[in-house]
Formats: sequence, structure tokens, C-alpha cells
Amino acid sequence: MYIKIDMVLEMAVLQVIKGKEQNFERDFAVASHFIESIPGYASHSLRKCIEEENKYLLLVNWKKLEDHTVEFRESEAYLEWKKLLHHYYNPFPIVEHYEMVLENKK
Repeated sequence: MYIKIDMVLEMAVLQVIKGKEQNFERDFAVASHFIESIPGYASHSLRKCIEEENKYLLLVNWKKLEDHTVEFRESEAYLEWKKLLHHYYNPFPIVEHYEMVLENKK
């Protein structure tokens, strides 16, 4: 079955400073509450790379692009997110946004 969903996927590859992975994961769990509070937020997941223990993939579903780029990035919640997480990254991640073209689910 092919489904078209109007949603924006934010994707960021996060390189965490080696040795800081456990602290990052702990603080990410706390920071998750800030992103969840934003109107237009739908869901998110954090995945850890199997081959590189300090590499993570962040995926966030937003209803529209501006929910991330304006509503979140210009909020007090973002300042708290930034305070908790940004010092873990080296280099700072590139964040990209994707729209669904095709999805196949059984």
C-alpha cells in the first residue's frame, strides 16, 4: 500500500564528542520535552549508529517546515534545548528537511 503523508521530516546526523555519549543520551531525554511542546511537532526519534558509537541520527516529524524553522527555533524551548545539547556536537550538525515522495508499508 502506498501512502502520501503531508509532513516534513527534519534529519540531522549528530556527531557527539567521544566519551560523552551517555551524558548526551541522558540530556537528550530531558531535551525531548522541550521539542514535544511546540505546536506542529508530531514525533521524533534518536538512533545510535552501530558502526560509530558517537554518531546519532535525529529524525523529527513536523506538520510544516515553519513549525521547526520558526515556531521551535524562535522559542524559549529552543534556548533550553540548545543549552542542554549543543555543547556535545563536534562538528555542529547540518540539519535538512525532507518531504515525502513515496512510502511503502505492509
